[in-house]
Amino acid sequence: MSSSPEPHEGGFAGPEPRLTQQVDRDSCIKILLATDNHIGYAEKDPIRGRDSINTFREILDLAVENDVDMLLLAGDLFHENRPSRTSLYQTISLMRERCLGDKPISLEIISDAGVGIARDASWPGINYEDENINVGLPVFSIHGNHDDPQGVGQEGALCALDVLSASGLINYFGRMELPGQSTNDEEALEDGLKVKPILLQKGDTKLALYGMGNIRDDRFVFELTNRRINLYRPAENPDDWFNIILVHQNRVPHGPNNSVPEQAFGEEAHLVVWGHEHDCISEAKPIPVAGRPYYISQPGSSIATSLSKGESIPKHVGLIQIQGKEFEFKPIRLRSVRPFIFEDLVLSTYHDKQTDDRKKLNSKVAVNKYLKAKVNELIDRANQEWDELHQDEEGQERLLPLIRLRVDYSGGPDGNGYFEVGNPQRFGQDFVDQVANPRDIVQFHRRSATRKAKVVMNEPDMKDLDAALKEAAETGDTSGLEKVTVTSLVHEYLEAQNLNVLSESLIQSAVDDFVGKGDKDAVGNWVKKLLKDTRNEILKKGYEPSKDGPEHDDLENEMRAAKDAAEAKYGRGARGKGKGKGRADEDEEDDDEGSGESDATPGPPRGRGASKGKSRARDSMDDDSDVSMASSAPTTKKKAPAKKAATTKSAAKGKGKAVDLFNESDSEEDSEASTSRGKKAPPKKAPAKKAAPASTARKPPARTAAKKATQSITIETDSSSEDSDPAPRKRKR
Repeated sequence: MSSSPEPHEGGFAGPEPRLTQQVDRDSCIKILLATDNHIGYAEKDPIRGRDSINTFREILDLAVENDVDMLLLAGDLFHENRPSRTSLYQTISLMRERCLGDKPISLEIISDAGVGIARDASWPGINYEDENINVGLPVFSIHGNHDDPQGVGQEGALCALDVLSASGLINYFGRMELPGQSTNDEEALEDGLKVKPILLQKGDTKLALYGMGNIRDDRFVFELTNRRINLYRPAENPDDWFNIILVHQNRVPHGPNNSVPEQAFGEEAHLVVWGHEHDCISEAKPIPVAGRPYYISQPGSSIATSLSKGESIPKHVGLIQIQGKEFEFKPIRLRSVRPFIFEDLVLSTYHDKQTDDRKKLNSKVAVNKYLKAKVNELIDRANQEWDELHQDEEGQERLLPLIRLRVDYSGGPDGNGYFEVGNPQRFGQDFVDQVANPRDIVQFHRRSATRKAKVVMNEPDMKDLDAALKEAAETGDTSGLEKVTVTSLVHEYLEAQNLNVLSESLIQSAVDDFVGKGDKDAVGNWVKKLLKDTRNEILKKGYEPSKDGPEHDDLENEMRAAKDAAEAKYGRGARGKGKGKGRADEDEEDDDEGSGESDATPGPPRGRGASKGKSRARDSMDDDSDVSMASSAPTTKKKAPAKKAATTKSAAKGKGKAVDLFNESDSEEDSEASTSRGKKAPPKKAPAKKAAPASTARKPPARTAAKKATQSITIETDSSSEDSDPAPRKRKR
């Protein structure tokens, strides 16, 4: 999470998108848009522990109240990579109550190629295509940097969204295949990022959802600048589709390669939904981008996870209506969010209004008295804003506000030095029953006279840490400690070493996973993988283990070459932000199950990716039309052995004449790639359910028929498949 920039040219000017035609309910797609819910944040706090789940409940209620066709989430549904049992239980319970039901689904699935479910899963990629589940509110979500896939088990990298997806409560899409996560690292390095959409249709409106879950910003920029981000587009009438792209990356520049520019996307985009940034920009209203035909919407987080200025902006979600190629956006203020007031204060500019004199705050007592008066003003303002927002609601309990007063104590009473300030935690003791954050109401900081020169690392330099610790102990100013992170300390230490085998950047990333993600095996897994790769690289040069072995200098050179090869293979942020310790070459149990390892020969690689024909057609009694996609063998991949179809199974739904479904984006003409999924054996027809007694029988809800297809994807090929006539099947409840 980072703070968004101030309004700038090209970001806040221009007409708001509007629907020029009268709304047609049979063709208008309604979407509720939200992002960065951070369920589980501060869940052990006795005051703020339920803030995130309460706001998520409000978002689900808004989706039901506005009768939307889907809820769209742009990442960081959970605050922790491994959410607690309490967080998972609360989330599953809420989604079961709000998202399951008899409401008919009007969105027709044309393709679920963008959904990455386990290749051996038997359930459909889209939950409301499952005949065993009654879904009333579809939820589509990508992952963020907090809840991204992790692990090296047999199922590949998994995240909490995979659990919700397997439970039938959410449609998780936007998984990026990166080196270290794919079954074929060389292929991922060669082909770049492939982004396949979910294709939906309602009446005459066609919607393509592109999901791009969080990866490291430097990797994203590398793929972007080298034109290696391939957006797949429908082969037939691609200009008839309204394209929404969901991203979860830095928008604010933190360096040359640590943010994604707003102009990064191609001409085919219509709306880019930006997650990760917590500031709610322009009430989440879409903002036109200079020189581009698309808009950007940044809803911001639904809960404050830091006491920064950007988090104090009122929180919103957005209601989007799409009809044809036009759309309209309505911001909705969230009312359950805890009030938060942020203010900067410079002690050197203090002015006594009563005496009209510039009174000097020449003692700690005088400074604390002045600060307490300011905090009381902020508390009164927060309570007033809450009352105004909830004046139409009876019995609504007022929440204790969050207050942050950032105090610049440089200058001193005589214009030199610094003001004398007290301990921030002791300061907050007088506001224990008035605010939700009494321990960190005040943040002291001071202006530096000159900017420090960049330190050139020859050996570990811990002077910044020592200075920050000393300052915090003497004055209570923790702003210096906030700049000193484990990442920076590890970076300084590794930069000072002369490592011949292990890659400093990869080990640093593994430490990030160990500290930030709680992955206790991250460092060990990477060390093991790098040592094995180094050994293999050396053996490729013709060296054989012997008593004498190669000359020392030659061996050292080969180790350095192997290190460079590993950095080229896994480097440039290829692992994703906290992603992927790589797919294990040996069968290793998931770290949730234990730390045991096996030296047995691994079986066939298993992992994540597009499902094998998981889309199911929903054929109604009155509609016998069907759609199918062509199946072709890719030129860059090895074709897996085809499974034998069971002779007792009936014909699969939705398979008819073959047609091309996807083409790559026009902006990526340089690269051509093709992917395909093997045909799946036709599923068995479910046996008829026994009729329930008349008094308890439940009438199945009416559903719109979906034209389904196998999930093979072809790009500019002429291959075709045999015709098949699917037997129409009735949807059972």
